[in-house]
Amino acid sequence: MHAKRNGERSLWHRLDPRESTVKKPLLRGWFHTVATPVSMAALLVLIVLTPTVGGRAAAAVFLLTSLMLFGISGLYHRHYWGRLADKFLRNWDHSNIFLLIAGTYTPMAVGVLPEHDTVVLLLVVWIGAGAGIALQWLWPAAPRWVYTPIYVILGWVAVWYLPELAHYGGLAFTWLLAAGGICYTVGAVVYGFKWPDFSPRYFGFHELFHAFTLAGWVCHCISAYFALLS
Repeated sequence: MHAKRNGERSLWHRLDPRESTVKKPLLRGWFHTVATPVSMAALLVLIVLTPTVGGRAAAAVFLLTSLMLFGISGLYHRHYWGRLADKFLRNWDHSNIFLLIAGTYTPMAVGVLPEHDTVVLLLVVWIGAGAGIALQWLWPAAPRWVYTPIYVILGWVAVWYLPELAHYGGLAFTWLLAAGGICYTVGAVVYGFKWPDFSPRYFGFHELFHAFTLAGWVCHCISAYFALLS
């Protein structure tokens, strides 16, 4: 009986977030927490304004993947939930990066590219995202140098369709798409190298990474408006 109670206490200690003594930066997770309702509002407006059923469905995919990334990231990063819960949330959080990459491509392709190119591009990015998610759950302890380049490579698949995107989408759309990709890439470099780490107490390298991802998302959200409404 005593052994059972000790085992229960041991499990509780693993699950109890108060057991953690490691301090996260004070701003950890707050950028994405605030971005959750903002992204919902911005993309709900896009869904309402989009004139076609296919375009609205594509915007809804972008909305869902954005909410998953920002919502789970904010939940995971602002608090310690215990060892087991943190492992699960970490895998989910990293998986959402792949989902958002594919989810971002969806309205861009549907709104701008010809049908055949749309199908090919979305097949590539969604299959790539699925493979990345499988890697995340099958090898959760993979080092940063393994999965961070995969994010970047999958995110820049659109380069193969750059002439078509520029031709059909226009200059503003193309520049916003590229600017968002650059922001995401710079953020990935910051995350991969854990540098610069300005203030580990308040605003460390991870917060800078989140700031760049948010800037990239804003660029791509605006470009989605151009893609679906112009």
